[in-house]
Amino acid sequence: MLAKGGLSAENTGNTGGNADESSSQYAVKKPFGDSKDVARYDHYRVYSVMLDTNQHVNLFQKLEEQSDSLTFMGHAREVGQRLTVLVAAHKVADFGILLEIYGVQHRILALNFQEKIDRNMKEVIPADAAGASLDWKHFFHLETIYDWLEHMVAQYPTCLSIVEMGNSTHGVPIKGLKLSRKSTNKTIFIESGIHAREWIAPAAATYLINELLTAKHDAIQKLANDFNWIVFPCVNPDGYKYTFEHDRMWRKNRQLFGTCHGVDLNRNYPDHWNTTGASSDPSRYDYAGPSAASEIETMRLMDFLKANVENEQIRTYIALHSYSQMIMFPYGYTKEHVPNYNDLQELGSNAANRIQEISGRKYVSGSLIETIYPSSGGSMDWAYSNMKVPIAYTFELRGPSDSSDMFILPANEIEPTAHETFEAIRTIVEGANEKGYYK
Repeated sequence: MLAKGGLSAENTGNTGGNADESSSQYAVKKPFGDSKDVARYDHYRVYSVMLDTNQHVNLFQKLEEQSDSLTFMGHAREVGQRLTVLVAAHKVADFGILLEIYGVQHRILALNFQEKIDRNMKEVIPADAAGASLDWKHFFHLETIYDWLEHMVAQYPTCLSIVEMGNSTHGVPIKGLKLSRKSTNKTIFIESGIHAREWIAPAAATYLINELLTAKHDAIQKLANDFNWIVFPCVNPDGYKYTFEHDRMWRKNRQLFGTCHGVDLNRNYPDHWNTTGASSDPSRYDYAGPSAASEIETMRLMDFLKANVENEQIRTYIALHSYSQMIMFPYGYTKEHVPNYNDLQELGSNAANRIQEISGRKYVSGSLIETIYPSSGGSMDWAYSNMKVPIAYTFELRGPSDSSDMFILPANEIEPTAHETFEAIRTIVEGANEKGYYK
């Protein structure tokens, strides 16, 4: 059930959630990984390939099945598709020859992926940093994010409270915040960090909380006053910690299956589970799990929604991911339109237009299967179909689909990404309100 502030921190004497200190104040950088067991991507290359023929589609489907040295961002599905592939250093020669033999149009987006990871890790503040130091100019360990949640409750005790779903597979709490100034308000639920390597998502979630609490703009104050907000910055804490300590590109949770680790939690929900866009192979990045809702983290979120969707009047569900710059709504497993497809398309398009007004970034909006790729067992589809939450979106944040950075977004992109995301969510909520979804 929903906790009511039982874990609030003591007042630290600091005010607000905005820390604007430069990175120079942190004299010692925490090394990447507490052990020697750290994955490296030296001289791994990132390719963008164009699938111009059925032969190309078949080729890349076989490559994905046969090689654990190629990491695919999506699956080869259809002619005309552009696909991003991370190629291990020892496979670069073979891969290049195959592209030449089969006449595959391609671009090399990065020659040494480890350089991007090394840059990224220099933008991480040590794990023992106090929550009061959290800002949107660096990336932060889970320990600091959780300390920041409690710090914020101490600063805003009348409207903020800690909420918890329970513990993860490895016993780590799944913590969030509830912002409530009126118990009868309808609630916006934000889920973030279900995919471990997508660091910009938890950063955007904390930014959203801070903006609702500290922004002086009347329209933002109205959002904070007229709606309740439940925000979980990291619903896959084991995986998120693993990306800091062992493998920056890890995606799944950390459940063990023989010699393989991890389930893609966003393929594990019991809504058309494992019917499309998911794998039954534990070694794959989109492994759906041994059964629907098999994972503790999945069960925690499901139980939380079931216990609170009515008494907290949760009417909007938003999942934050990266990358590709998309604003998507159900469904992921079928091209059948949801009953309020036109409303969701309109609201999503308005949100994308708002982002372009702010930053010039182009986001596309549409149903998930029409916009990115088929997938089943996702949290958004489950919340929409099973919990009857009528406004449901999955955001894919910066950068573009052919980004050479992929999930390794530079820290100087955190604040602008989070700001445009907040404005897009604001556009959706305000538009849904005008359409009567929160009556």
